[in-house]
Amino acid sequence: MNHQIYWHITADMPSAEKLTPIPERVEVAVIGGGYTGLSAARTLAKQGVKVAVLEAETLGWGASSRNGGMVLTGLKLPMQTVIKRYGRDLAKCLFQYSLDSIDTVEQIIKEENIDCGFARTGHLLAANKSKHFDALKEEVEFMEKEFNHKVRLVSRKDQREEIGTDLYHGALVDEVSGGLNPAQFVAGLARAAEKAGALTCARARVHSLGRDETRFVIETERGPVLAQSVLVATSGYTGNVVKKLQKKIIPIGSFIIATEKLPNELAQQLSPKNRMIFDYKHYLNYFRLWNKRMIFGGRAAFFPENENTIARSAEILRREMIEVYPQLKDVKVEYAWGGTLDFAFDMMTHVGEIDGIYYSLGYAGHGVAMGTHLGKTLAEAMIQGNLREHPFASFTFPGAPLGLYDGRPWFLPFAGAWHRILDWIE
Repeated sequence: MNHQIYWHITADMPSAEKLTPIPERVEVAVIGGGYTGLSAARTLAKQGVKVAVLEAETLGWGASSRNGGMVLTGLKLPMQTVIKRYGRDLAKCLFQYSLDSIDTVEQIIKEENIDCGFARTGHLLAANKSKHFDALKEEVEFMEKEFNHKVRLVSRKDQREEIGTDLYHGALVDEVSGGLNPAQFVAGLARAAEKAGALTCARARVHSLGRDETRFVIETERGPVLAQSVLVATSGYTGNVVKKLQKKIIPIGSFIIATEKLPNELAQQLSPKNRMIFDYKHYLNYFRLWNKRMIFGGRAAFFPENENTIARSAEILRREMIEVYPQLKDVKVEYAWGGTLDFAFDMMTHVGEIDGIYYSLGYAGHGVAMGTHLGKTLAEAMIQGNLREHPFASFTFPGAPLGLYDGRPWFLPFAGAWHRILDWIE
């Protein structure tokens, strides 16, 4: 098993062989070269704004090229919870943004001719227990009534039409969601930002971010840059350069394995309609086919990726995969890797401005579509000066209860254990 990111071998990823020089000054400095930062830079540059992307590693290095490639409707929180917390009007607006985010991904792919296999194959939410399926029945009625969004149920006796296992107790299908190759998409997005006129600076880790009376002074490992505005798009890799934001974000590891290529008949049996599949658990698994390989991911270890967490998670995920698909017990797992996601304490995505610094953070696993769309819409709000009208900027971005968090997630083992207990209780 290679501790290597499978997606990277399928894509012409941006390299650091020829580095773009750090400019002396720009109008906007974007910190972070993933979906959000590159989408924002593309939008700003197309409007004639001089913008530079400052990426600590290489463009698309982080979670933007390490995820499952799922382009999903909805938010991390159930929409019932969102309505209760924020009211019906704002909830409808937030959900519409999730639908618009898929349209934005599709539009950019078409406009920029990005070959990343995007297809609206839909997603499948699988019920681990019979009570989960009962909850999904309510979900179907709720989503049509409140959001005019049609999803449908698949009963346990019919689920083989959707997924080659008898483990689950039925499922919910949403036909609007899609999938893609995340590395190919982020590489194409980087090229699109550059084509629009953005400067993309790899190996430009930001060491300090200060400000004088009129501008920001940003010190990178390759030299300083002056900027009128700064946009932070660092997600789970947000560091102490922006301490106030770091203290609002929990970095959580998510891990994936990829099998060897499967025979056509077996691949068709596992996922007849090539859905994006995930289960109902708190400690969830998510999986899909790509190029006849099973791509199987989950929160096997909450800590961010390193050699130890990847190795341990790969073993856990292989066991989970075989529980779902016993027919894969003799199939070789060829790749294993991890990435780091960004969760806010309220499990919501947040857009805003703090100390004059713009940000879009807290995607909680929905970053492929939402990161791309919010990068675009935040850039538009910066140009138009109407950030307060952005729906994801209209509610509070909370920190830790009692302020018991300084950006180092000491509590992740307890959080992981708590999620397992919730799954056991349910």
